[in-house]
Amino acid sequence: MPRVSAIGYGAMPLSILGRPDEAQALRVLHAVLDEGVTLIDTADVYSLDGTDTGHNERLIGKALATWSGNRDEVIVATKGGSTHPEERVWRPNCHPDHIKRACEASLIALGVECLDLYFLHTRDQDVPYADSIGAVAELRAAGKVRWLGVSNVTKDLLDVARAIIPVQVVQNMLNLFHRDAAQSRFLRPSLVRRCSRLGIGFVAHSPTGGWLNAKLATHPVVAPIAAAHGCSAHAVALAWVLAQGPNVLAIPGARRVESAVDSVRASELELTAQELSALDAAEFSRE
Repeated sequence: MPRVSAIGYGAMPLSILGRPDEAQALRVLHAVLDEGVTLIDTADVYSLDGTDTGHNERLIGKALATWSGNRDEVIVATKGGSTHPEERVWRPNCHPDHIKRACEASLIALGVECLDLYFLHTRDQDVPYADSIGAVAELRAAGKVRWLGVSNVTKDLLDVARAIIPVQVVQNMLNLFHRDAAQSRFLRPSLVRRCSRLGIGFVAHSPTGGWLNAKLATHPVVAPIAAAHGCSAHAVALAWVLAQGPNVLAIPGARRVESAVDSVRASELELTAQELSALDAAEFSRE
């Protein structure tokens, strides 16, 4: 899998509750592409509910078709293995038949014959994980998927997946509020470090904290660092995520062009060792 921009774009906010109109969404996508983003992250269930499945993928397909740049330089990562039956209700469905149907629908929604990067979105407690991974392996063997990834996994699930498929990328949550993926336990390397040793990329979703990100601008450690660099608090949070390992990428999302561009440019921000240590030691409330 080729190298991609350290900051990608998580397109989910363009399709869920509170989403902008299509014209605005396309402006955001074109803006991040113009900024040099080469990884766009989506999923079939990024939508309002089950009647709207594929909305985000169709939007990205339209954005790429109307963009003046080189589509071949952009990797679109999508996911299967979840359902969105009602607003605010998400459920896993990793039955092999569902995964195969979801992949076919994603191909149509994105308007391609082969998906660039396909993730198993989650784990379904009702289906053996190896069976779900096996379905993804079949999709790759059939030429419908180029590269494979797993999302929201533990180290043990990663081992199961690696025994069946070549895992190029892991996508898990990592931000200043949720640091588990970057923390070691009982002399065992963190998930981020383990992926690095295996040559696997780590994509951090929700890299500014999801709904918690409003706390960043007034945080007593983040705010002074942002002021010292003349940047946003969100950029500081993203720079911390990228500093967790050479294999780490981040996929912030935004509904406005200004916010999206600000996030992309965070890859240029270099925090000092002292600033990183201060952020490591700081408390970040999830309440």
